[in-house]
Order: sequence, then C-alpha cells, then structure tokens
Amino acid sequence: MNCEWCQSNNTTQTTKEAYWELPDGLKAIQIHDIPSIHCQSCGMNYIEESLVQDIEDHLFLIHTQDLPHSIGYDSLMNQPRILKKNYFRM
Repeated sequence: MNCEWCQSNNTTQTTKEAYWELPDGLKAIQIHDIPSIHCQSCGMNYIEESLVQDIEDHLFLIHTQDLPHSIGYDSLMNQPRILKKNYFRM
C-alpha cells in the first residue's frame, strides 16, 4: 500500500485515536483504535478516506445522544442503526 501523502510503499497498518464531531454539532467524542496507516518514510499516521466516510455515515444512522464521550472504534461501529443507509449522501 502506498502512502497517500508521500507515495512511499513503506507503510504499516496501525490504529490511532481521534476526536469526532457528532452530526448534530453539539459535542465531540473520542474514538479509540481506529484502523489507520502509518508511513515509515514521512511519519504520517492517517485514516483512509473511505473509513472516514464509513464512520461519518454510521454516526448519521445511530442514536448519538447515547454515546459516551470516549468509545472504541469496534464498539462504535457495532451500535445498532436506526436507518439502513445515509439518505443524505448523494
């Protein structure tokens, strides 16, 4: 896999944490253990855009008011959905 920043193929799969603003804009949560890519060449540790979109979509589909301020990625993605898909994405 090539780094999206420097195009090096010296990358490894890892995890990271991030703060994420909820769709209603009223609060942010901390998400732990998000799958990410770490580039040994440039030092970037980033979340792939497709995974960012999956998290954003999932946050639209669940009851976010029930979420704790800190949650693991797997726990977040296992939250029951109230809609089948994000109807707001074109």
